[in-house]
Amino acid sequence: MESNVDNVRSQMRKGVLEYCILCILAKREAYASVIIEELKAANMIVVEGTLYPLLIRQKNQGLLTYRWEESPQGPPRKYYCITEKGREQLAEMDNAWQDMVRAIEMLKR
Repeated sequence: MESNVDNVRSQMRKGVLEYCILCILAKREAYASVIIEELKAANMIVVEGTLYPLLIRQKNQGLLTYRWEESPQGPPRKYYCITEKGREQLAEMDNAWQDMVRAIEMLKR
């Protein structure tokens, strides 16, 4: 059974996943499995069933785009990349994140 602390952590992670996806794609384009690997490496556990709806939403919002590339093994891969609008959104999210961290730090004093 999931403890309350684990549930809070899970909810906090879900709340910042879109931000994390843009952070990853701002560094380089990537296909879904690489995005999932990076999120898992950062303890932002996510599964494909969680990631794909977020990628679709961000694509529909114009924050990212994709291209198909043939793969040496298996089917072609869909590579996602951030758009200019996505970079602007990421900058706004960076500012909002810093504001939130400052507010929490102030409340902890």
